Amino acid sequence: MKLLEGKVALVTGASRGIGRGIAFKLAEQGANIAFTYLSSVEKGTALENELKALGIKAKGYQSDAANFKAADELVTAVVTEFGTIDILVNNAGITRDTLLMRMSEDQWDQVINANLKSVFNMTKAVQRPMLKQRKGSIINMSSVVGVKGNAGQSNYAASKAGIIGFSKSVALELGSRNIRCNAIAPGFIETEMTGALDPKVVEQWREAIPLKRGGTAEDVANLALFLASDLSAYITGQTINVCGGMLT
Repeated sequence: MKLLEGKVALVTGASRGIGRGIAFKLAEQGANIAFTYLSSVEKGTALENELKALGIKAKGYQSDAANFKAADELVTAVVTEFGTIDILVNNAGITRDTLLMRMSEDQWDQVINANLKSVFNMTKAVQRPMLKQRKGSIINMSSVVGVKGNAGQSNYAASKAGIIGFSKSVALELGSRNIRCNAIAPGFIETEMTGALDPKVVEQWREAIPLKRGGTAEDVANLALFLASDLSAYITGQTINVCGGMLT
């Protein structure tokens, strides 16, 4: 039997990168997948068809997790379509990197809203079905930058550190209802976004990592699968780094 047979997972920001990898990993283990994308309808449709080919139910929703009303409407729509939500993966996020002296108020607000407010919006909305069934796993995507900080990313670091504090608080609030909440802190993960970087810069990053390579979306997805499944039934309120030893 597959680890997530018959479960329903909602993954935000799944049209590419880590979110896409997580959607596939959960689907491979039997979960029915609802996912969101913000702008690329073509990528969303393609992902929906690829997930369905794995023999599970899948549906993409064009929705902005940073919008409180839209997040609430999304959860209602998913519950109507799928019956419930067992797993929430808050993955949607953006970067607007620059030094603090050059950072605009808009660059700060965009990142905080997309990365942190979205986690509040989605978690608050998904409480309802999870409380009703007295079970659920909420997985929030933080970052090693939220643990250690990084020059030129004060907005991103603040949003990702906020996710860690939020996850711990939710774990304390909802633990008595058998709803778990954990955070994943990826390190240098090689995705489409890092593909645009100078190869020399990428190689310098790899050399600074004890395992001497960048991570993959699958490395993060494997941990998400563990936290989504009953294999981690006694784990909540934790932040787990997927960084190849970068923070060691």
